[in-house]
Formats: sequence, structure tokens, C-alpha cells
Amino acid sequence: MTTFQAIADRVEIQALQAEFTDAVTMRDRARLAALFTADGVLRMPNIPIELTGPEEIRLGGEKLQEQWVFFVQNTHPGAITIDGDTATGRAHMHEIARTRNGLEGLNYAIYHDRYRRTPDGWRFTERVYELRYLDTSPLTGSAPEQATEAPAARWTEPVGADRLERAADALAARGFAVEILADAEAARARVRELVPEKSGVFTTASETLRLSGIDEDLNSDRYPRAVKPRVLTMDRESEAEEIRHLLATPDVVIGSVAALTETGSLVVASGSGSQLPANTGGAGRAIWIIGAQKIVPDLPTALRRLEEHALPLESARTEAAYGMPSAVNQLVVFNAPTRFTDGIVLLVQEAIGY
Repeated sequence: MTTFQAIADRVEIQALQAEFTDAVTMRDRARLAALFTADGVLRMPNIPIELTGPEEIRLGGEKLQEQWVFFVQNTHPGAITIDGDTATGRAHMHEIARTRNGLEGLNYAIYHDRYRRTPDGWRFTERVYELRYLDTSPLTGSAPEQATEAPAARWTEPVGADRLERAADALAARGFAVEILADAEAARARVRELVPEKSGVFTTASETLRLSGIDEDLNSDRYPRAVKPRVLTMDRESEAEEIRHLLATPDVVIGSVAALTETGSLVVASGSGSQLPANTGGAGRAIWIIGAQKIVPDLPTALRRLEEHALPLESARTEAAYGMPSAVNQLVVFNAPTRFTDGIVLLVQEAIGY
């Protein structure tokens, strides 16, 4: 027979679960921490995070919540088993979020809980987060406060060293040669070492190359076989066949990307397609210079970065230079170097290009 005390305990534990969700959604970190016992533990293995005690939980929550553009959590009570002054239970939840580093999507998860009765009521002694479903497809909506932010803000900040190294490790595992360099000047110096002066080198259209000085270096008299200066003097009609061969099969092609995922995929987009044959196997060596702001969590976020950030800026450039906007007419995702082309990625620990 269910006693009044058992019913009251169940109602209070469900209220505790609801209080947690409200504190998280409202970003009330002090209230969140107060829901745990002095030895309470919050574990989120998929992140991974393990926080012990109210103060550590408060500080950890602050670090997590600083990354959110928006976050909403909905909780549905699950089974609760009460044993005197302790209890176990579950809470089922649906969450939707967007972070400042470009990660976004929705998930379904379960909190596996342990509770203890205290003089202040029931409190968590342990919450363990189990992710059951994750969808990182770009969200179509936005939070009202996003209207006050610069739309491209989340695409222009360099990622931290941990994410840079994670991307580098993923690239190396896929067969790319990878180097992490301090800044654009270091990349410029390294390119001079990687590209012999007698090479037929093709520099693709890239703000990264222009701003770093690499484009100027490789198209100077120091590189007498540079492809771009030669092509610019040729007739587009009568010498079209030779132009095509020069662009498609240089010794070295060098450029940048629209985005690089932390899982090791390079996303290269083009309006004319002129740089793609060299990158996809025509060149003997392909080099990509990538600023740290171009690193994103996954491919859906990479495509969003391309459409929301890189394309509008490139269109502005082509409008000024040629009187016409750019377009993503061709799109290549490199998950590994091509068979006959050495793939080299130089990651720069600062933002450069777009």
C-alpha cells in the first residue's frame, strides 16, 4: 500500500528534477549547485565531464554555459524507487542548443540519478548523463538575442589549442601530413621550404594566401614557372586548352578551405571550378593553409559556415573585382588525400582569411 510519505517523497523528487532543468535553462548556476549534496557528483561521459561537490558543479556549469548561444532543456520524469532516506530514479529529456563555436542541434538523453533525504529536502548525490540520440543538423531557428549579435561572430574566432590538436590528429589519421604553426608569418616561411623555386606552382584564389603574403611570394620572379602569372597573359579563347592543362596539372597547388571539421574533413568550394582538378589529383602536391577560425565540429556545421560566412564575403570580393557574385557551383569534401597527390595541411593558430 502506498503511504502518504511515499507519495510526498515522489512529488518532491520530481520537483527536484524540474528545479534542475529550470536552473540549467535559466543559467542559474548557484541554484543548480545547491541541488546536490556536499559529496554529490555530476557526470557527463560524452563531453567528458565529472564534477564533485556544489562548488565544482557551479564552476563547471559556468564554463559550459558560457559557450551557449541558446540552450533549452525539457525534462520528463521517469521511474523512481524510494528506499527510506535514499532513492534512485531517471529523468528523460529533450534538448536543443547552439554554441558559440558553431555546434548546434538537438538530442534526447537520460539522467540516471541517486538521491538522499537531507534537512533541506531531497538532493542529488549523483546524476549521470546518458546520450541516447544526437542530431547536429543546422537549426533553422534562432534565439531572440541572436539578433543583437554580428551574424558571423561564431565563424571568426580561432578555436583553442585542444580543438586545433583534435583536428590535426584526425587529419593525420586520414593520411594528411599536418603541421601546427604559430601564425601566418610562420606559414609563409614554411611554404617557401615546401615549394621548390623551380616548381610549377599554382596559387588558387584565397584571402588566406593574399593576406599572409604567400600569394605574392609564389607568383614573384623567384618562381619563374608559377602558373598564375603565365595564365593571366594567355588568350582565353585561342589558348584555352593549354590554360586548362596548366591549371589542372601543376607540380604544386596551394590554397585554403571554407572549413575543416574536427573529424578531419576539408571542405573546398568553388564558383568556376578552376582550382579543383589540381586539388583532386592533378597536382603532385597539394598544400592547404587553414586559419584556426575555420575549424568546426562536423560536416553540417562546415556547410553552414560556407553558406553563412565564406560565400557572402567571397561574393563581395568577386562583385568588386569582376562585377558578379560568387556561387558554390562545385563542392569537394576531402576525407583523405588523393592517390597521386601529397596532401599537406598547415594549421595556423590564429584567424586569417575567411
